[in-house]
Amino acid sequence: MTKADLVEMVAERTGFTKTDVQVIFDMMLDVIKEVMSSGHNIEIRRFGTFKVKVRRPRMARNPRTGEPVPIPERVIPVFKPSNEFKEMIKITPEKFKEMSGVK
Repeated sequence: MTKADLVEMVAERTGFTKTDVQVIFDMMLDVIKEVMSSGHNIEIRRFGTFKVKVRRPRMARNPRTGEPVPIPERVIPVFKPSNEFKEMIKITPEKFKEMSGVK
């Protein structure tokens, strides 16, 4: 599913035009990125939390040469779904494979 698919679904359910929904959707994503880039977390109750997390520095390996490669400390965005959200999408792996077409 793409952003365009989501916009279409919201437009159909709300009666707003796709253009209006697209503008609101894009603005919401921009605000989320802006807030997180300033180091703040965003909690959306019954959905989940967008967090900013610091990853520790570590040593990795170049798969071609086997040579050690240092990876510096970095800040990354993460999403943690709420328990309610996790329960809502709880399905068996077999059912998921059937729904998604994965073999």
